[in-house]
Amino acid sequence: MRSEDLWARFQKYYSNYEAIGMSLDISRMNFSEAFLADMEPRMQKAYADMASLEAGAVANPDEGRMVGHYWLRNPRLAPKPEIRKEIEETLDQIKAFAADVQTAKVRGSAGAFKNLLVIGIGGSALGPQFVSAALGHPKRDLMRIFFFDNTDPDGMQKVLANLDGQLGKTLCLVTSKSGGTKETRNGMLEARHAYEAVDLDFAAHAIAVTGKDSELDKVATNDGWLARFPMWDWVGGRTSELSAVGLLPAALQGIDIDGLLAGAKACDELTRNTTTSRNPAALLALMWYYAGDGKGKRDMVVLPYKDRLELFSRYLQQLVMESLGKERDLAGNVVNQGLAVYGNKGSTDQHAYIQQLREGLNNFFAVFIEVLKDQEGESLSVEPNTASGDYLLGFFLGTRRALFENKRESVTITLTRVDSRAVGTLIALFERAVGLYASLINVNAYHQPGVEAGKKAAAKVLALQESVLNSLNKKKQSFSLIDLSRAAGAEAEIETVFKICEHLSANGRSVKKIPGRTAFESSYQAS
Repeated sequence: MRSEDLWARFQKYYSNYEAIGMSLDISRMNFSEAFLADMEPRMQKAYADMASLEAGAVANPDEGRMVGHYWLRNPRLAPKPEIRKEIEETLDQIKAFAADVQTAKVRGSAGAFKNLLVIGIGGSALGPQFVSAALGHPKRDLMRIFFFDNTDPDGMQKVLANLDGQLGKTLCLVTSKSGGTKETRNGMLEARHAYEAVDLDFAAHAIAVTGKDSELDKVATNDGWLARFPMWDWVGGRTSELSAVGLLPAALQGIDIDGLLAGAKACDELTRNTTTSRNPAALLALMWYYAGDGKGKRDMVVLPYKDRLELFSRYLQQLVMESLGKERDLAGNVVNQGLAVYGNKGSTDQHAYIQQLREGLNNFFAVFIEVLKDQEGESLSVEPNTASGDYLLGFFLGTRRALFENKRESVTITLTRVDSRAVGTLIALFERAVGLYASLINVNAYHQPGVEAGKKAAAKVLALQESVLNSLNKKKQSFSLIDLSRAAGAEAEIETVFKICEHLSANGRSVKKIPGRTAFESSYQAS
């Protein structure tokens, strides 16, 4: 494309949204005007679907519940006065509790709380981690923040090593809507054991974010934890960052949660616009549709040119892929929909996978995120009239050009700066784009049957482990894999029995391995 034509296209498809401190450039996507015209009737339906959602329609028929994360930043939109009241009261409680912690009115056994250990998984960790990394600062943070975000005991021990000798000044926040999420339950038990090992009362250092009357809610109530905050059934984990799930740890860290909410609210107001050319979330959803032919044929590579946004692609993986990765559409047809997301920060990628993006498989489109404001204070000149941030801009523009010259398409989101309002804006922008795109491809963005299937499969493995151990302990003899599988009533699960025995024997837990000529000829007995 000639430079003058590209400049004309840029002017046509570059939109500035001063109200939210953001601009969107879709000029490097090679769609035609006919594409936008053809999609307009479907976009109008998507707007209507979104309006119905915000008004309180049952959006998740599988669970018979509403989806109301938009009410979190504008409680007046809530369809019932009691919901509005709960949102407003919870926000007040978050601010009051954070103030009590920060003034040492609420304190640990060894004095004022200086550390925060967040225990959660999925949306209960990804959102708080992203916001903490994007907005935290060692010189401003009121608490140091740590995470248990997996059921890996080694990972948890690594975190606890950083808190050695400081547990008496460490507040634990356990987050689980159902209260039955095993990874989070395990993290809570590991943390409680660590406190008890140094003669500290875990309950005197613990708070919960959970559903009313959940297993976790009952534990926190019965054991007398410091505080409990609600999770409502109309907020999904991947859209929970602006509920107590994300606002509480952010407030404790000292992050401006009012700014987060204000940025999201302003973005929501802008992206309700039914004039597609003035709606950045709609344009983003249309670019996803165009790039993947409405079937997710191309991956989305998210490339933020800002260290603070490094975790954004991880956050988006759940928001986008859990929402859109569906086997069936709303009519029950098998469609195997989705949109794969991966990414890292620029300009790190110049030295990682940009080589493949430019010259390898053309199976993606890029979403660049540019930030105009380099840093607080004066920039150092690393060369005459050139600062480090100028190089970052150069690498971003150079990479975008190099990709486009080789027929690789991209969208660019430009933020004025990274602050609490901007982060709230980003969260709301992509939440809205996901909702609109789900309507375009006719899938339910608010359920996750695949996740539930994985949990059920894991439960079966653990039940089988119990059967294996019972069989080994019942007869004090060694078993071949085949004989052990038969004894455990799992002849069709020999591979799983093998994995269980290998894991238990490697950890010296109840099973002894007697090596054979090959791995599969080994035998096992109770240790």
